[in-house]
Amino acid sequence: MSRALADSRYRSWSSRRTRPQAASPGDPEAALGPDASQGPQKIHKILAAAGLGSRREMEELIRAGKVKVNGGVAHLGMRVQPGDVIRVGKRQVTVRDSAKLPRIIAYHKPEGEIVSHDDPQGRPSVFEKLPPMRRGKWLAVGRLDYNTSGLLIFTTSGELCNRLMHPRYEVEREYAVRIIGKLSEEQFRQLKKGVRLEDGMARFELIEERGGRGLNNWYRVVLREGRNRIVRRMFDSIGFRVSRLMRVRFGIVSLPFGLRRGTWREMDDRQTGSVLEWSATLVSPAEPGSIPMQRQMLHRAPEREAAPRPHSGRRSAVQASRFSPTAGRARGEKQKRPRRPLRAR
Repeated sequence: MSRALADSRYRSWSSRRTRPQAASPGDPEAALGPDASQGPQKIHKILAAAGLGSRREMEELIRAGKVKVNGGVAHLGMRVQPGDVIRVGKRQVTVRDSAKLPRIIAYHKPEGEIVSHDDPQGRPSVFEKLPPMRRGKWLAVGRLDYNTSGLLIFTTSGELCNRLMHPRYEVEREYAVRIIGKLSEEQFRQLKKGVRLEDGMARFELIEERGGRGLNNWYRVVLREGRNRIVRRMFDSIGFRVSRLMRVRFGIVSLPFGLRRGTWREMDDRQTGSVLEWSATLVSPAEPGSIPMQRQMLHRAPEREAAPRPHSGRRSAVQASRFSPTAGRARGEKQKRPRRPLRAR
């Protein structure tokens, strides 16, 4: 079984848990703040939206006197008008009348790449594969360690990056996990209730069995935090080693169907607007009693198979192989026809 076929099966998994809600249709630019597209705007917000860094980093640069507006030194709390020119070192940002939508791309990270610009060991970086930027820079939404593959989101908006990563917003992360061994019912309950790590308690919002072969078994897990190597450490705490780990969803963004490892895909204006609207609901959730908004997933793979129904007890070998990530034949392999019985002469 080729790894590419296994990857495509991961992306066809559909979440049966409550997914983040998308905001009702509206102005996508308003999702980044009430004054994101009109009137005077705070300088640190403009610089963060331009991709120069987070708001806190921009405030530190302003405090250090490294930011100039129209030739004069900027100060904290300063507001800028359309047409003002901001300089941060060698970089220049011009305030526009109507802010453009930020760029967002989904990248399929393979194993063997790091999420960093600098590495003393000289290992390949994910930023080497991204499209070049004339202004600003790509900001990574979260990280994946060297031996983990799957979905990475990059954006030019520091505000959006902060919303998706901040612990208080509890954005869901979904992973495909392969371990050596098989979990018992007690271990299932333990991982959902919580296990103690060196930096505090951790728990899965959802954990489901996804079949496997031999000693290798696959599981689908969902959690709402992004501590360093948290999935591997949770399984290590109960005596299991993770042999493969792949992120398939971050918030409402799923790994695009058919996106090969080491390649990226940029969202169009409609998809970008949906992400911005949904991110606004993280800060200002819908009021209780309001009409439920339509839930949607970006880049969701077309379902070729019906999702497995909840089961009790042990599944048959046919059911287990049907939903196993390694089930099926390799791409391009011809299906063998059954031999006809010999006729008596």
